[in-house]
Amino acid sequence: MKMTTEEAFVKTLQSHGIEHAFGIIGSAMMPISDIFPDAGITFWDCAHEGSGGMMADGYTRVTGKVSMMIAQNGPGITNFVTAVKTAYWNHTPLLLVTPQAANKTIGQGGFQEVEQMKLFEDMVAYQEEVRDPTRVAEVLARVIAQAKRLSGPAQLNIPRDFWTQVIDIEIPQPIEFERSSGGENSVAQAAAMLSEAKNPVILNGAGVVLAQGGIEASKALAERLTAPVCVGYQHNDAFPGNHPLFAGPLGYNGSKAGMELISEADVVLCLGTRLNPFSTLPGYGIEYWPADAKIIQVDINPDRIGLTKKVSIGIVGDAAKVANGILAQLSDTAGDDGRDARKANIAQKKSAWAQELTSLTHEQDDPGTTWNERARAAKPDWMSPRMAWRAIQAALPKDAIISSDIGNNCAIGNAYPAFEEGRKYLAPGLFGPCGYGLPAIVGAKIGQPDVPVVGFAGDGAFGIAVNELTAIGRGEWPAITQIVFRNYQWGAEKRNSTLWFDDNFVGTELDTEVSYAGIAQACGLKGVVARTMDELTAALNQAIIDQKNGITTLIEAMINQELGDPFRRDAMKKPVEVAGISAADMQPQAGV
Repeated sequence: MKMTTEEAFVKTLQSHGIEHAFGIIGSAMMPISDIFPDAGITFWDCAHEGSGGMMADGYTRVTGKVSMMIAQNGPGITNFVTAVKTAYWNHTPLLLVTPQAANKTIGQGGFQEVEQMKLFEDMVAYQEEVRDPTRVAEVLARVIAQAKRLSGPAQLNIPRDFWTQVIDIEIPQPIEFERSSGGENSVAQAAAMLSEAKNPVILNGAGVVLAQGGIEASKALAERLTAPVCVGYQHNDAFPGNHPLFAGPLGYNGSKAGMELISEADVVLCLGTRLNPFSTLPGYGIEYWPADAKIIQVDINPDRIGLTKKVSIGIVGDAAKVANGILAQLSDTAGDDGRDARKANIAQKKSAWAQELTSLTHEQDDPGTTWNERARAAKPDWMSPRMAWRAIQAALPKDAIISSDIGNNCAIGNAYPAFEEGRKYLAPGLFGPCGYGLPAIVGAKIGQPDVPVVGFAGDGAFGIAVNELTAIGRGEWPAITQIVFRNYQWGAEKRNSTLWFDDNFVGTELDTEVSYAGIAQACGLKGVVARTMDELTAALNQAIIDQKNGITTLIEAMINQELGDPFRRDAMKKPVEVAGISAADMQPQAGV
């Protein structure tokens, strides 16, 4: 069938059901964006491509549907780098389309030229370049299939002068890969090991959320074994929060109950997780990883099994199918040994942690430091971060989707949210980019327009995405709610400064004259300032009502400068002065 290359490209997108594209318009992509409306594809033109990529991440994570990132070649595409690597470690299947400088001028250093394949080779799960216009549909179909199969972003690079050419082509049908249920022997061995366990614990990761029926499969297995279920860092939605076996998140500012329970395990089933080192760092001074336990690790990617922890059994497969396979092969007596004692132990530890978490109001200073004490004294009438989180919990809708940014106060909040189903908690993941909270929740609302959404960010991280307020107020954009924790500092770095650099606050202070609520109002949105717990709860309640009525609200929650535990105690140490540094040694520099 004869058609143009751009028609072939868009028809292939249609055959895969890709309805949403995120980025900024550019001449290199206009031949296809011109026909997006006729094709039923919505192009969301954001304020910055990096935010557009995070919107795509948010959309795909809450829907399970692939979305597309596209922009102008060169600087438009380079702005996607952080978002693409974020999606890579979030295991988000995205289509990254990178129009390239014209084929006949590549290598001449022309306008907006950069090596786009080299740029993303460490950022994507798969990449391919269109070598001839007649192959555009074939390559696009394969890239989309690989994004789904590998559960990560995949890149198609295409010289911009390949558009508008007439070709004779058939549109390939989508290829769907059936996910593995695991090796027959390894699944049987895992079932036998769990059948003999006295203190089995299940650790759910992102793979459980991504797998169809993954949460239900892990729940059935946990109930059969009476095994507590922990979740990985920033994966609070990987198990129902109201379930009696849910032990909470591990890692930074996670659940003490989960940490204590997994420390007692003799067998740990790590389901759909790569066991990232940061996710299992000690918390609250607890070295909770069970050094002598037998570890069963299940991951769709064989390269990640045994990479960070010694494993007894590795299973390559889909988390849901493997869990169901293990369940079917458990012995008749699996879980019987010590079942009642386990049940009582889980309930006791969960109750103790819930009481402790409810009582936590202020952050503790490390020995020899006094910053948190001074911060409370400086703003005695302002909310602490934990007071703000308790006020938020009082108003957060049960069915809400939330996003979190990177940063100290969002991390303090890691212990609070729980969910009854998956695809509800969007966190920046282990690449840890600032500026994720706002664009991710916008993408989530596009994907789930009938569900209330609330984004969270510290004021430092929010400053990176604040320009999106100039884009999301337009009529076609859905209404969202965004909370910014306002304490005028880069908190994580400031906590490091108190511990290791003697309160030498280099680059940690923000402009106290800036009002994010005021910026929101200037952009035609609703901006609210909340100074007390009651004001914050009331503001969030009203914002959810307004969201239903098409009004976007930014709530500036004014909090004191208390700082939670540092992110990386394992990676920092107090510097030692040897040669010494003096400003007097600075030499004048000649101009160039």
